[in-house]
Amino acid sequence: MTARELAEMYRTYLAEEGFFPKIDEDGDVCFKFEGGNYYLSVDENDLEYFRLVFPNFWSIDSESESEQAIKAAHHTTSTTKVAKVYLTRRDNTIASIEMFCDPPEVFKSVFRRSLSALQSSVMKFRKKMQEAEEDEDE
Repeated sequence: MTARELAEMYRTYLAEEGFFPKIDEDGDVCFKFEGGNYYLSVDENDLEYFRLVFPNFWSIDSESESEQAIKAAHHTTSTTKVAKVYLTRRDNTIASIEMFCDPPEVFKSVFRRSLSALQSSVMKFRKKMQEAEEDEDE
């Protein structure tokens, strides 16, 4: 299987599931879900690497917010199975689900659960950030 074939497999599956996926210029598969922009990353050097990403879901506007975001990301990553939340360039966030699927077609059996875990991680992160904002207001 080539990277292009993997992307096409992702695209076909998502289309069959009712999403409207597109393959972007980098070869990743992008789709929208519940108002968010998601993508399935395609690594041409590791086709068994499955990575579902929800980028830029929380903008970080200050150094103090960045510190709170690091704590919230750590908490979220440590309490949500398979999910990672981290900061990008210290001004935004990214959430991802990362695992190995051997063979790559296995992703179909874990996609919905992965999407659910990704959403759960984002909700946990947002809740922690909102709690931190409330603590600052007191």
